[in-house]
Amino acid sequence: MIYLSHFEFPDILKEELFINDIKRTCYDTFYPFMVVSKHGLRMLDFAPVTILYGGNGSGKTTALNVIAEKLNLQRGSLYNRSNFFEDYTDMCTYKVEREIPEHSRVITSDDVFDYMLDLRGFNEGIDKKREELVLDYKKIRKDGFQWHSMEDFEALKNANMIRTKSKSAYIRANLPDNVREHSNGESAFMYFSEKIQENGLYLLDEPENSLSPERQQELLQFLEDSARFFGCQFIIATHSPFLLSMRGAKIYDLDENPVDVKRWTELDNVRAYYQFFKKHEGEFL
Repeated sequence: MIYLSHFEFPDILKEELFINDIKRTCYDTFYPFMVVSKHGLRMLDFAPVTILYGGNGSGKTTALNVIAEKLNLQRGSLYNRSNFFEDYTDMCTYKVEREIPEHSRVITSDDVFDYMLDLRGFNEGIDKKREELVLDYKKIRKDGFQWHSMEDFEALKNANMIRTKSKSAYIRANLPDNVREHSNGESAFMYFSEKIQENGLYLLDEPENSLSPERQQELLQFLEDSARFFGCQFIIATHSPFLLSMRGAKIYDLDENPVDVKRWTELDNVRAYYQFFKKHEGEFL
């Protein structure tokens, strides 16, 4: 499925003219100006799965954030937004083949990390509440409850519950269950499976972060199936060999100048892995 067919960034001349027109000198950066264009990237033509490949500083994350901002996609975590972000996106244009669904979104590694922290924080909060309930239970059992006014009514109900229930039953009645503890990889994969729905456009920024090689291959299969059978379109910034191998993906190499479309087996990062394991091939026998 294709929702977004192409996206055009301003050329370097337009960017230079804009910067030269700014008379104020109090800014030390004009980000995102001069980031994408330095590799000669003007337009992206999208397939059902499009991958932006490149090392740090190649502009792949900037390109994703610009696209997400221009399309007004949902997002979770904050991102590196400067005073000139809106000026830049105003210069960008795009074309859609069909209306972009409202639940479409950009998913970053910060979103996944925040999700994992929230799970841990939720469980820590429950553990603290459990300790407080145990102390309340012991205190009422030992000292009883003194009624003073109608303001004590809720406390009286709580005291009566303590008198009629065992400690474990009292705690279960007043405390939600802990969320099942997951590894970072399990939690990260769970986040993707929850957020990626049918028939949507999804921009993924380095989704391999926090995922083991095994989990990356599971995510690969999930994304392939979502694109082939469930009407999703993906634009992914990654340098993971596993995700780069996705069937039918159109890969832009942002390390090239000008940017070029390549097969995944032609990319420097993938070739480095291949040559390393080829060198040690005999050790795997």
